[in-house]
Amino acid sequence: MYKVMALDIGTKRIGIALSDYLLLLSKGHSYIQRQPENEALSQIYKIAAENNVKKIVIGLPLNMDGTEGAQAQDCKAFAGKIKEFEVIFEDERLTSDAAEQNLKEKKINYKKDKGLVDIESACIILEQYLSRK
Repeated sequence: MYKVMALDIGTKRIGIALSDYLLLLSKGHSYIQRQPENEALSQIYKIAAENNVKKIVIGLPLNMDGTEGAQAQDCKAFAGKIKEFEVIFEDERLTSDAAEQNLKEKKINYKKDKGLVDIESACIILEQYLSRK
């Protein structure tokens, strides 16, 4: 049995979520700083090893028309450095808006800690992937 990790890769932070072993639920784990990149990759590998992760789902920020812009290319470049896991891309259009709405409904003040939005976005990305499986 294994878990799936989801990453919401931003320019400043990376939100992380993990599935359960049944691959039904997602739970926010943490967020890490994107830079320095080697340190971010090291932390991702450490969390993956501690949680028996076999697959990593990465949110791909496509443009609204479905094309890839600079942010999508940046995510793909970062993902290209993840070598030990199966990497799957998941369309993440509008996940940040949905994440903010979810946090508002939970009455969680995210304005002082934007990393909470990144974690919630990673959860949404993972939920989208798991619901299709």
